[in-house]
Amino acid sequence: MTAREEYERFDHLTRLGWDLHGLGIGISLVVPVTGRPVLEMLAQNGTRVHITVIRRYCGWVFTWRPRWARLRRRDKWVVAHADNAAAIIAAEVNA
Repeated sequence: MTAREEYERFDHLTRLGWDLHGLGIGISLVVPVTGRPVLEMLAQNGTRVHITVIRRYCGWVFTWRPRWARLRRRDKWVVAHADNAAAIIAAEVNA
């Protein structure tokens, strides 16, 4: 992973964090010493949801799932450049 990709990853997560904060949702940006940064969102039911950003064939995408669903279900995703990515994630998580 190049330094540019790491910067892009951090930039996408920061932008999404501010957008979710603007919607009144509690978020935390977790930057571990090793590993990738994660945006942690608190859903309305109290569940903590981890949001990551990865590069796929269509470009950068946000993926998310509740912490308890590690092996039980697939990640959901939305294109990171979507203007309404925060609203989509908030609606899906709180559905």
